[in-house]
Amino acid sequence: GGYNVIIENMLKDVEVELGVDFFANRQELEASAEKVVFTGMIDQYFDYKHGELEYRSLRFEHEVLDKENYQGNAVVNYTEREIPYTRIIEHKHFEYGTQDKTVITREYPADWKRGDEPYY
Repeated sequence: GGYNVIIENMLKDVEVELGVDFFANRQELEASAEKVVFTGMIDQYFDYKHGELEYRSLRFEHEVLDKENYQGNAVVNYTEREIPYTRIIEHKHFEYGTQDKTVITREYPADWKRGDEPYY
């Protein structure tokens, strides 16, 4: 269910290639279609011609808790300056889990450097 079904339906008649290194295959990919949708870093796409953009990254801490429910929702955002994380995700609430334990993930902002996953 969820987003997978929505995306599959949206792309039903569209050829999709995953796990392809765009930059290793750039000429071939750009020649293969009238339009190519690039969803990576725009400064990298232009070979850092105008410099490197300042991205932010994230760090995740996962915890298994010996309780059925931690926060009652899949995602709770935290905007208080005193709290170091920006959100807590309780995974079981995405698919109506009924396990005796629960898994949460705390999401922390992190500085970005090349090689890290850029999030913002």
